[in-house]
Amino acid sequence: MDCGLHPESAWDGFENKNGTYVKEKKFYGCPRRGRRGSCDCALRSIFANDGDNESAPTPQWVAGVDGCRAGWVVAFVDVNHGDIRVRVMEHFTDTFAAPEKPCLVAVDIPIDLPAHIGPQGRGPEHAVRPLLGDRQSSVFAVPSRGAVYAQDFREACRVALATSDPPKKVSKQLFMIAPKIREVDETLRNTPSLTGRVFEVHPEVAFWRLNGGRALSEPKKVKGRPFGPGLALRRTLLTDDGFSKGTTEQAAPSGAAVDDLLDSLACAAIARRILARIAVPFPDPPLRDEFGLPVAIWA
Repeated sequence: MDCGLHPESAWDGFENKNGTYVKEKKFYGCPRRGRRGSCDCALRSIFANDGDNESAPTPQWVAGVDGCRAGWVVAFVDVNHGDIRVRVMEHFTDTFAAPEKPCLVAVDIPIDLPAHIGPQGRGPEHAVRPLLGDRQSSVFAVPSRGAVYAQDFREACRVALATSDPPKKVSKQLFMIAPKIREVDETLRNTPSLTGRVFEVHPEVAFWRLNGGRALSEPKKVKGRPFGPGLALRRTLLTDDGFSKGTTEQAAPSGAAVDDLLDSLACAAIARRILARIAVPFPDPPLRDEFGLPVAIWA
């Protein structure tokens, strides 16, 4: 099935050394039609075929992925029949080897890693923080690629200071998830065919979208512990989006916490929106980093 989409024009910009984004003028014949147009362009590599073959199957499974203590909790969703399967994967690449073979993966992890960070920080973070009200602290400041790849906290701070303007160290929270950031970054850089199938999302931005574009009034955790009213609010939003109560109220799989489970379902909700071409990228249009990796949080 050829939907008239072509992977070479999935994105339309690059990040410069100052951590800001530069649009390309060349768009390979894909006219923009507002926000829906930008989503169409990002989906080209999903629907394009290898040539003139018109018998490629229609995509069926999507996946929402969130980091957890045992690796990654993955919510597989059959967009045609509503089947949902949740389980923990040790490695991010296991998602693609799963029996469901998802055509599209929405993952809660920063994907593009700038060589330098400018005054406004990484573009997607700058774009979504104002949407989240009291929840905006959940969007961590991502340092340069060099700082993310540092092997100890002191070195990460040193590199971050040298590659940011104004100079800024790495937060402890970000450093703790750096191994997972590296895992996804290495996967996409080593397997370019996946770059058009993997989209960066953020659970709080996803719940903002499911809440009608309004920031959530309750946190999911208080002082590091699950917060009942916040979890209940998120379950309600997921149920309103079509997930069954059995899905949202199930026990988290071994190796994951209940908030990881709900976050993976929120990521899957945005994966469905991306596949349906109704998701919006932040920034819009989405851009690329120096390695051609996509630069946007989708919701």
